[in-house]
Amino acid sequence: MTATDLGADGDPAAVARTLVARLTARGETVGVAESLTGGLVVATLVGVPGASAVVNGGVVAYATPVKTTLLGVSAELLAANGAVDPEVARQMATGVRTAVAVDGRPATWGISTTGVAGPDPQDGKPVGTVFVGIASAERAEAVELHLDGDRGAIREATVSELLARMSAKVGSGE
Repeated sequence: MTATDLGADGDPAAVARTLVARLTARGETVGVAESLTGGLVVATLVGVPGASAVVNGGVVAYATPVKTTLLGVSAELLAANGAVDPEVARQMATGVRTAVAVDGRPATWGISTTGVAGPDPQDGKPVGTVFVGIASAERAEAVELHLDGDRGAIREATVSELLARMSAKVGSGE
């Protein structure tokens, strides 16, 4: 599922509108954990009127140690595999649900981004390698993306792909 599959032609704002509408209809909330996107995902979501009903908040864990201190990502995992790893994306998505809890209730969903936007490879991974995570109370998953373009294009494509995947998941009734 991509942003264009949602009829949004890759427009992150259009995909965000669809996701916010779907979450609102279900009475669900989301927390966002970001690394390479540096706040673009949550900014795109809160750009949608009515987003305050569903977006609990976001954590920009750009420095690798912050992934552990704020999101609960295993320090051993980060030491062994680096930050560009599917399990890191899963743990970020899981951890942000609690990090942005409201009145003791975790967010219904957690979503995350970690990867290499460039200009240089990181953790032995080439530029354009990205993992996005999606977590609920029942399960957490990560999807590997291989994106092309410059730093800005990779970051924007990451936002579009994550929001499209999340919107499809919510729209399917999971």
